[in-house]
Amino acid sequence: MSMPAVTSAQPIHAPRPRRLHPLPLRIMHWINAIAIFIMIGSGWKIYNDDVIFGFLHFPDWIVIGKWAQHGLQWHFFGMWIFVLNGLAYLTYGIATGRFRRKLFPISLREIFATVGEALSFRLRHDDLTHYNAVQKILYLGVMCVGILIVISGLALWKPVQFSELAALFGTFQTIRLVHFLCMSAIVGFILIHVTLALLVPQSLVAMVTGGPVVDDGAAKTKAAR
Repeated sequence: MSMPAVTSAQPIHAPRPRRLHPLPLRIMHWINAIAIFIMIGSGWKIYNDDVIFGFLHFPDWIVIGKWAQHGLQWHFFGMWIFVLNGLAYLTYGIATGRFRRKLFPISLREIFATVGEALSFRLRHDDLTHYNAVQKILYLGVMCVGILIVISGLALWKPVQFSELAALFGTFQTIRLVHFLCMSAIVGFILIHVTLALLVPQSLVAMVTGGPVVDDGAAKTKAAR
């Protein structure tokens, strides 16, 4: 008489909870904030040495560097942090699928609806786990601006060695203008970003603590297996 087969029960491990902002993302976020602060302050000092717009001159109390040469040294220091950290951020966002989950898809209907809510002061941001259409566009836009400011910065720094990049802009003065406008766009993004963080304090807390536990579908996939 054959004995019934005995199967050992395999322990089921609960999936590890995933925070809205994982630790690597938070570290890169704050490193990026420091790098941008250095680059903007030192960039304003460099700008003051050879202004583009005669009416615009940044006061000494908001620039970084006593002289233009000091500003350049600070700018290069911040640039390398910004570039290396930016590469790490883009790699992380693509490899983990975070960009795909958080920033896509974007529909015209969603854009019009979000803009309408904003204009009528009915735009809410209670759910930190979901980005509205305006947020998606802002985040994607500032990433594109970040790439463009690095390209124009390299063309400014080494116009001969990076002649192919410099040729994309035409003249040296055009490169300076593009670089300045990219900086202005980033400053504008920061103002909006900080304002929203102050209006919705839990978003700032989440970037420090990691925020709420989210279900991005990974747990469901593992459970289905």
